[in-house]
Amino acid sequence: MADSLNWTHNDDANRLLAADPLALLIGMLLDQQFKMEWAFHSPWALQERLGRPLDAADIAGIDEEAFESIFKGPPALHRFPNSMGRRTQALCSVIADEYDGDAAAVWRTASDAKDLFKRLKRLPGFGDAKSRIFVGIVGKRLGEGPVGWEEVAADWASIADIAEFDQIEALRLAKQKAKAAAKAAKAPS
Repeated sequence: MADSLNWTHNDDANRLLAADPLALLIGMLLDQQFKMEWAFHSPWALQERLGRPLDAADIAGIDEEAFESIFKGPPALHRFPNSMGRRTQALCSVIADEYDGDAAAVWRTASDAKDLFKRLKRLPGFGDAKSRIFVGIVGKRLGEGPVGWEEVAADWASIADIAEFDQIEALRLAKQKAKAAAKAAKAPS
């Protein structure tokens, strides 16, 4: 496993992403309609606000309103703190109930990449694209990809391809260009 996933401006947050599988899953969950570097910083900020290590059962058991208040901050842990706070608790509930609180079991006990993909898609907030990106993270960044992960992982540029923080802006620009090209291709001539 990597010592650090350099996706934020904060070295402690980067180390947490590499050391704590739950932090990594929460960061991936929050990576939507929000700058990726802030999404992946939020698990560290959440841990700081809680004053204790991230624990799936603990987070799932916090009163929903109290947890939303934690998510609102200031600063907010996401652009949509209420809905993403609820989704984070739902994710933690699944990890606590189905994986005995061990977030890494999602990938470490998967029989192969297809099984991992199915497991990820069942997590709250993880659709096809997010699940494929996360398969890439597990394979490329953690070195723990199950058999066949290369065929299941996203075949487009994603956070799984980022080794250093200064590469994020280039990824963001590439994503914007791809969206613009897709939009132009759909426009009537």
